[in-house]
Amino acid sequence: MSKPAFSKPPTLSHLDWLEAEAIQIMREVAGQCERPALLFSGGKDSICMLRLAEKAFRPARFPFPLVHIDTGHNYPEVIDFRDRRAAELGERLIVRSLEDSMKRGTIVLKSADESRNRHQSVTLLETIAEFEFDCLIGGARRDEEKARAKERIFSFRDDFGQWDPKNQRPELWDLYNARVHKGEHMRAFPISNWTELDVWQYIEREKLELPSIYFAHTRPIVRRGGGIVPITHLTPAKPGEEVVDLQVRFRTVGDISCTAPVISDADSIEKIITETAGTTISERGATRLDDQASEAAMEQRKKEGYF
Repeated sequence: MSKPAFSKPPTLSHLDWLEAEAIQIMREVAGQCERPALLFSGGKDSICMLRLAEKAFRPARFPFPLVHIDTGHNYPEVIDFRDRRAAELGERLIVRSLEDSMKRGTIVLKSADESRNRHQSVTLLETIAEFEFDCLIGGARRDEEKARAKERIFSFRDDFGQWDPKNQRPELWDLYNARVHKGEHMRAFPISNWTELDVWQYIEREKLELPSIYFAHTRPIVRRGGGIVPITHLTPAKPGEEVVDLQVRFRTVGDISCTAPVISDADSIEKIITETAGTTISERGATRLDDQASEAAMEQRKKEGYF
């Protein structure tokens, strides 16, 4: 008598495991929180978050709106992509601007050319209060920066929107506690355990569309402070600086005033994956000028409610 044939269970890749974890976290947020929201900037991490939300909740609508805090200094390619992608999904997109906070007097710039990136937390906390959000889902990853490396999956914020390490909750056996009092809220990071390489491999697998500035293109730049700065209306060349055209791409997308490109010929996702696999510096460490202001720059912004 022949033995019954048993089919071999399918082997899950590391991306399958990361995806399953992220979907579980999103569903935990939807199940535990009354008014969550998903932060969507049009960058590569938040684009992955949209795909995860589709897999977690489709064919239903997302159980949360999309939210973006617009500094007014974003790259136009990214803003155009943000609006188009939200419209394609048919999801509600809430945009709040730093300009409005400046008109109210809650943000005061020291000078007209000061980077607005560090002031995002003010408008973000005002938006949380306006809509009474009790959880914001973000695309922060632990490999990006040391202040993010010690962050929990569910990060508690007090009624001032601030982060305090002594008030964080244990996360044993993937059990999460998102209960908060009125005025407090949580931040949830479903792709916290992903790396930059994981993100690009997931983009390749899911065939996700991206803003064009992530791929190699020719752009006028100047060399300044050991890095390269793109020439724009917000970052013009200074007297004596030589403007040259270089082939560059952006590893991460933020404010024009604080996000530098890297020299690259990677004009396809396959080439970007190869390039990323060989790098030893995180994308924020290599290109975010605001993070390089001091050793504790990100840590301070986190305590103020930045992410």
